[in-house]
Amino acid sequence: MGDEEVMSASGEGNAVAAGYAPHPYIGGRTAVLRALAAWRMRWPGAPRVIVLTGNPGSGRSRLVTGFLMMCDPGYRKQLPLDDLDPATVPPDLPAPAVPSPAGRTAAQLLWMISDHFGLDAGRGDDIFTELAAREEPVTLVVPDVDRAGPVRAADEPARVVRDVLKPLAATETVQLLAEVPRELAAELAGALPSGQAQIIDLDAAEWADPKGLVLHAETALTPEAGAPDLPFTTDPSARRALAEALAARADGNRLTVQLAVQSLLLQPEGFDPADASLLPGTVGEALDLHARRLGADPQTLRLMLAPLALAEGEGLPVQLWGTLASAVAGRDMSQDLTDGMLLAAPFVQPVEPSRDGDGNGDGGEDGNRGGVPSSAADGGGAGAGAGAASGAGSDRTLLRLTHPGVAEEIRSGLPDVRDAQTRIAMALLEAVPQQDWSRADPYVRDHLAAHTLDAGLLPQLLTDPGLFAHADPVTMRTAIEAVPPEQLGAPARTYLRTAPLLTRSAAPAELRAAFLESAFVEDGLVAYAEALHTLGFRLPWRTLWSVPLVGVRAVTTGTLPPANESAGSAVDAGGNPDGTSAEAGGNPGGTAAEAGGNPDGTSAEAAGGPGATPTTPSTSSGPSGSSGPSGSSGSGAPAPVSGTAAPRPVAAFLVPEGTPGSRTLPGQDGDAPGAGGRALLVHDLLRPGYLDADPAQVQLTSAQAQEAAPFGLSRGADYLRVWARASEEVVAALVSDTPFTGADLSPDGVLVVATARGVTARQILAAAPAPAPTVPAQRTGTADSAPSDGLEGDHS
Repeated sequence: MGDEEVMSASGEGNAVAAGYAPHPYIGGRTAVLRALAAWRMRWPGAPRVIVLTGNPGSGRSRLVTGFLMMCDPGYRKQLPLDDLDPATVPPDLPAPAVPSPAGRTAAQLLWMISDHFGLDAGRGDDIFTELAAREEPVTLVVPDVDRAGPVRAADEPARVVRDVLKPLAATETVQLLAEVPRELAAELAGALPSGQAQIIDLDAAEWADPKGLVLHAETALTPEAGAPDLPFTTDPSARRALAEALAARADGNRLTVQLAVQSLLLQPEGFDPADASLLPGTVGEALDLHARRLGADPQTLRLMLAPLALAEGEGLPVQLWGTLASAVAGRDMSQDLTDGMLLAAPFVQPVEPSRDGDGNGDGGEDGNRGGVPSSAADGGGAGAGAGAASGAGSDRTLLRLTHPGVAEEIRSGLPDVRDAQTRIAMALLEAVPQQDWSRADPYVRDHLAAHTLDAGLLPQLLTDPGLFAHADPVTMRTAIEAVPPEQLGAPARTYLRTAPLLTRSAAPAELRAAFLESAFVEDGLVAYAEALHTLGFRLPWRTLWSVPLVGVRAVTTGTLPPANESAGSAVDAGGNPDGTSAEAGGNPGGTAAEAGGNPDGTSAEAAGGPGATPTTPSTSSGPSGSSGPSGSSGSGAPAPVSGTAAPRPVAAFLVPEGTPGSRTLPGQDGDAPGAGGRALLVHDLLRPGYLDADPAQVQLTSAQAQEAAPFGLSRGADYLRVWARASEEVVAALVSDTPFTGADLSPDGVLVVATARGVTARQILAAAPAPAPTVPAQRTGTADSAPSDGLEGDHS
């Protein structure tokens, strides 16, 4: 068999003449299947990359599905391969990788590919490098690119082509078949040298399959396919004539034929197969003819279907359909929907929600996914009870249109899509019970941002910290990234810089709120941080202050003796040591910090923070108000005698010598000041403000006080866990998108953490665990076993 015969696009008649059976699922497309089989077997002259395209409803997805049936070793056994044209049957090879972009971002798709091939990539670009280095080529089939992305208005299909498919196509070890919209096909294939890529347009004359379309219509009209007994379904000649008329009128569009058959079988009264005017030529005509045959106004049908055409995610909850239809129509549509189920039936189908509910919150959203152990955000106290609404309504009924081509037709017929989306967004907001996002339907919570983006109103929505915390972070992030940066307000910018952490950690709502609370303080948006404490979340901490300090090598907590109270005044009353403003943290920034030891020269232990923990911070269980708690006597030292001042809780930062406001420390071996290149900054532990204090006066915690503290600290490269010593339960889990350069926990639970962005202090809000109950004297039996050393060994 020569190359020309295998790659010929005119083999439909030859296949029929040879007596080959049609593909049982596709029912034709012999020419395309021959080309795909040659691509799969890497036949000489076959392209390495095939771009499959066509109009909506041309049958792209069905064709890819039928071809993959023959590529799957298990499914091949169920197909009559011996009856098919041998040139259409791919060789019996391991099944190709089929990563689906439907509902996913380009980044998620890329990491799905990396996971499938077991690549050890730290960045997105590394994935292509590793694939290029493989000795054996890899085969990828990427279907449904037009359905990519969690937010339709964000145009994720174009990003998938640009950021994933084009680099894959340029990788010589990758054999790629991609199904893409026509407007993106030339961009993908045009990036490759001549001969390496081929565009197969199913609507082009050389790839058209009119006989296959007739067979498709004829099969759908048979009683064996579920059609009722009618003159044009039971009589083979009448059935064949109707199928030919439907196919000819539809001009090759399989969706048009499918909708026409569903309509006439659902309501055959009033249909005359001899009347060509009752046969649709387009998807739009199929909608309108169906409405007229049922005695309804076609515009009413389109208004009924408009909310489903504009719906996001997996589908629209059935209880929202009437509300949104009325909003789009500007009148009450409840009776129309009640009376119009038969009218809408051919175009609507129920859908089972995925295990993740309505969201698309896959992990691995970011380029740098590595370094986050699954235990970093596991079921600790920080996430206890988190996301109370995340699973709400997961068993509710969702509806969607039968095909994206129907949705596209409905949207194109709306006089003003932006106005319709505005009405939908307002109706969704009104559907939130008492504006409490924890009680909102998951669809409203997760997809409101997408509707307001399409309405051009998203920046106005991005001021609600409750929505930020409750909404699916992948969807919210995708919507915000589609807005020009200059249109975003400060809260949205804070969310956007925090979103990679939210998506990478797959944090539940309550932990997302905690991460955002700290981020708002870091960016000086204290009112937004405080608002999160009023929304019913059981946050694991309250962020007391944050400073954008570059180069911090280690941190420790401690106290200044009462004698230093006057000398240890705040520098610039809450400002940075160089005199710049540091209200609640300012905007973070800076370069990677060098990990270092404690101010006393000891090393920072990975499991417990810096080697020594200072004494006697405040016993306050948590601050009230944005300025932090007032200092009081702590649990790490005896209370001061009445009339004497209490020791002042402080945090000390090891910084490079020359940092403004710092005090230089002697070298490790007692060298002259400055020889070691180290310096120390002292900051108030409980409120914003540097202190002009002698570092030598900072008192560290005794071993006894540290062991008596209610909480312990475990530390990894980019995660921390605070756990209760008595119960060994995690009460707070913190992950970071940059490595920690220092961390310490004061005896009464103030966690001070340094990263490349700066230093932040958080008061742990979990109640100190009660001591273990005393065993009653009358108890009998074996003694209690000795307590363990904590979750990960001895954390003292």
